[in-house]
Amino acid sequence: MMTDQADGLRRLMTSSAGRLVAVLGGEPRIDVGSVSRNLAAALVRKGKEVLVLDECGGAPSPHAQRAGRLVLMNAMLSREGALSPLAAQADHILVVLQPNAASITQTYACIKRLQHVHALQRLRVLVHGAANAAEAQSILVNLARTANCYLALALEPAGWVRADPLLAQAQRLDLTVVEAFQGSFAAMDYCQIAADLLQWPTLVAKGQKASPRPVLTASQAARPVPRCADAAVLNTSIVKRAGVHLNVHT
Repeated sequence: MMTDQADGLRRLMTSSAGRLVAVLGGEPRIDVGSVSRNLAAALVRKGKEVLVLDECGGAPSPHAQRAGRLVLMNAMLSREGALSPLAAQADHILVVLQPNAASITQTYACIKRLQHVHALQRLRVLVHGAANAAEAQSILVNLARTANCYLALALEPAGWVRADPLLAQAQRLDLTVVEAFQGSFAAMDYCQIAADLLQWPTLVAKGQKASPRPVLTASQAARPVPRCADAAVLNTSIVKRAGVHLNVHT
């Protein structure tokens, strides 16, 4: 049961000063499992023990059998946009998006729902499949500005993974790109994200009980998300990426 799994994980984290990172896609087409597996492989290369949990089903990660101190969870949202009780205990929530207008729009809606349901103050965002660093940085900066202005939410950049045909080739080999093609652009990007992740602060001190994020009841979550006082302005706010202008709607 999820409750039993959550209790067991909390005991593991408390005893090992571990951290939990919930990884979720800003829209359904994001392969969160692949992101977590590659990130886990990069962390293992840095000597870290990693446990990967999957709420979305599918085959277990090759790193999932290692009881570890750093836990990556492939998180799945409810229909109301709520995290599971286990994912809600995470030190960090990492939202993955793709560099196209549809993904940015859906990711913004996902982030807004998360903020509404859990009263989040901050989360992290990763751009997957960027043409280059400049494109990814443009998306991250403008999305962060929009969220800060209209949601009072801090979006912190987690980095980016460049578009790389070797990602698909590694999947065909049933390997991560970090394992199969260590010198590839994608592998190097994952290793950089892993190095940065190790510097993210642990939000719950060892020996302290994690405080779950607040969550609305089903009836509360089903209510429409409140519109900003400056809703007319928000409706015309722009997220810019590589020359593309995207309207972000409430």
